[in-house]
Amino acid sequence: MQFTAEHELFRKTVRDFVANEIDPYVDQWEAEGGFPAHELFAKMGELGLLGLEYDPRWGGQGADHSYTAVFGEEIGRAGASGVPMAISVQTDMATPALHRFGSDELRERYLRPAIAGEMVAAIAVTEPDAGSDVAGIRTRAVRDGDEWVISGTKLYITNGVQADWLCLLARTSDEGGYQGMSQILFPTDTPGFSVSRKLDKLGNRCSDTAELAFDECRIPVSNTIGEVGHGFQQQMWQFQNERMIAAYQAVGAMGRALELTKNYLKERKAFGRPLIANQYIAYQLAELAAELDLLRQYNYACCERHIAGEDTTRFATIAKLKAGRLQRQVADLCIQFHGGIGYMEETWTARFYRDSRLLSIGGGADEVMLRVLCALDGFQA
Repeated sequence: MQFTAEHELFRKTVRDFVANEIDPYVDQWEAEGGFPAHELFAKMGELGLLGLEYDPRWGGQGADHSYTAVFGEEIGRAGASGVPMAISVQTDMATPALHRFGSDELRERYLRPAIAGEMVAAIAVTEPDAGSDVAGIRTRAVRDGDEWVISGTKLYITNGVQADWLCLLARTSDEGGYQGMSQILFPTDTPGFSVSRKLDKLGNRCSDTAELAFDECRIPVSNTIGEVGHGFQQQMWQFQNERMIAAYQAVGAMGRALELTKNYLKERKAFGRPLIANQYIAYQLAELAAELDLLRQYNYACCERHIAGEDTTRFATIAKLKAGRLQRQVADLCIQFHGGIGYMEETWTARFYRDSRLLSIGGGADEVMLRVLCALDGFQA
């Protein structure tokens, strides 16, 4: 993939935003267990960062997917992974289906303010008994005239505490399995909705994650995104955006981690010389840097296929799988080569180690990615 001067200018814009508007505050946000999403997203909206590929008719930039790849890499370099994750929920998890399948009225009322950073969005799919197995969701939307009456629970919802609206996946018929689901745009000021609890996580602590409850909430049927009964298929399509942005962010995060570790090893001396002079250490860094470059180039191949309009399910699945596993290796090496100081909370390595573990779980666990690949490649009985 060839990046132009315009791409590089955009890269600098995003990197500067991270340096000026995110990194100075991450320690505070980590301690508080959240960040001011409305405030930060409004600043991003002013720069046109929240709707890169969306139609200018709704406030988007109308760019191609290559800008999303650059954007993902650069926000991934932030000093805490929770903020980039929350941002990508807004840009690549909660809004793609609304942009592609939603009515003009829903786009005007909810997509436009989300792109402008005036509203915070969340994606509500996972439930206590249905995470990787999306077909197992139980939250129901029963039709009563021109309204859906929604009851159920959603769990592990990023941005759930601050969200103004949800892209909610619910059962809208008695058909089991993958059938009978619909995506519904759910405003969180609806009577009967509540945030049951804010969850205490191992990592990504500056991003709020919630359990949500729906008690006979009434939503207009016109808030259905796309066709009734097609929610599962639409969500499966939306998952590809989620997995691509996750892989792009991981490349940025790992690149920053290896750079910081290299710099530390050049300064830290042991046995009379810099640690980087130890050939074993240098080789370990070189090998992980090579693995990272392979993932980066694979991401770019996925990006090009997406721009060409091809189905990137296999690309996105492999990228997500490999990114999660490689990031765990990188995080482990960074702590190991920092020694005792790397184990301390005062050092960036501890947070990076905790944050990195989520990628192999969220957005489809490694085992689910392998299940998808087995189905795509015919490795099943």
